[in-house]
Amino acid sequence: MKTKTTKRGKAPSNGGPDKLWQLRLHVAGRTPRSQTAFRNLKKICEDHLKGRYSIEVIDLVEHPLLSRGDQILAIPTLVRKLPNPVRKIIGDLSDTGRVLVGLDLRPARALTVVKTPGKEGMA
Repeated sequence: MKTKTTKRGKAPSNGGPDKLWQLRLHVAGRTPRSQTAFRNLKKICEDHLKGRYSIEVIDLVEHPLLSRGDQILAIPTLVRKLPNPVRKIIGDLSDTGRVLVGLDLRPARALTVVKTPGKEGMA
């Protein structure tokens, strides 16, 4: 797998909600897991960031030293470079809900406080 960048759209100068998302997917060759991660990422980006993202695929078989800059310990790993802060997600990105939370595109589900007579707890 070659390292390549797919760019979609431009970031506006105001840094508003249409800012460009820079994503880097670290993989190891053309394994089924790597290909699944790329397909899942592409779908998530098209569904939630259409026209506002770039994906750079880094094949660590061909470029092993590139893992050092992002401190990659497992593959596949997605690194959100922009917007800040940098965030990392490990795996094939098949759990869309977790990926959206990890990318900060959807807030994490808050704990619900359940009040019962004489007791308080979390559900």
